[in-house]
Amino acid sequence: MCAEKIQRLIQASILGIIMGLTASGISGEALMLQLAFLLQFGMMVMLVIAGLTGFCPGLLILKKIFPSCEEPRNKG
Repeated sequence: MCAEKIQRLIQASILGIIMGLTASGISGEALMLQLAFLLQFGMMVMLVIAGLTGFCPGLLILKKIFPSCEEPRNKG
């Protein structure tokens, strides 16, 4: 598994958590709705920064642990 794919899986998981928090907030837990809003806003800010500048701190960390999808693979 490569860093970019793992990053997308993490983003999908975060969006799923936000959806669950939103559902809890709609059913009466106001704190969950506020938390969902803050997480969604943070995710949007990170994606806008990554889109405009190409800088993504999460991806930099993941590339230190996992290989990049863009690196050529040795077929030795």
